[in-house]
Amino acid sequence: RQATENPKARTPKVTLTHNTSQSLIKTTHNLRILKNKMRFILFLFMSCTFAAEAFQCHHHHQPQHKIISIRNNKMTTTALQAETTRRSILPLLIPMATLTSTISSTPLIANAENTASGKIDTPKFVQQYPDFVETSEGWSYKDVQVGSGSVVAEVGDRVVYDWSGYTIGYFGRPFEAKGGPQGGAFDKSLDYFRTTIGSHTVVPALESALTSMKPGGVRQVIVPFGPLSYPGDDLDHVRVGPKPTTFSGMRALNFVLENPRVDRTLLFNVKVIRVDKKDGKGGFIRG
Repeated sequence: RQATENPKARTPKVTLTHNTSQSLIKTTHNLRILKNKMRFILFLFMSCTFAAEAFQCHHHHQPQHKIISIRNNKMTTTALQAETTRRSILPLLIPMATLTSTISSTPLIANAENTASGKIDTPKFVQQYPDFVETSEGWSYKDVQVGSGSVVAEVGDRVVYDWSGYTIGYFGRPFEAKGGPQGGAFDKSLDYFRTTIGSHTVVPALESALTSMKPGGVRQVIVPFGPLSYPGDDLDHVRVGPKPTTFSGMRALNFVLENPRVDRTLLFNVKVIRVDKKDGKGGFIRG
């Protein structure tokens, strides 16, 4: 009745109620946002915890379960628990496998198309060697020391040489180190290498380089990846050399040769010790 008689008296109550409702609406909205954030954080925490426990259980308990099963020669309850653990981890591995296949699908498809069209996927790299002379065959060389005499290796002659090799296109790692092209530095070793010109027992670029060298000559040879380098079907380098003399050298060389995403250009430092001319009877005349 007082409100009816005095309309101004109810105005403050209406204004207070309106402000309060707006404040409550904002507070409720903020609480909802906070609640959703907390749910999301809790979900992430539980997912990470589950994944960690499953991973730990899989790696620390599963091998023991397998040993117990093998010893008992039957499927025990513990082995069944290990199988359950594998099943629980499987859903975690599926998204990772999907992501991996998605990332790697594009380059594989591109390589398949290049192979079908007869092209070799050999990307061009930025390394240039202007101080080397490039031959018409595609390999390059630089004479560090010119040999003496008039003897030059021909087809059928045996060349005694020493060498060192580096993955010049990939951090310059040595796969056969002898101290570099220092001329007489190679003479410290008495265990030299031998090859007969025309037998194709060394990489084609190196064989071609040996045919134009004289005894005592030291030459650096840059071999691009492809027909002039090591063949892809002889990773033990038994058929086509020169073969690295250490396991670490073999591993360093094959890592580059089998990796299409790096520059597989190689550098050979070679010194001709002597040239043994063929005698026409299947033997050689020591040079």
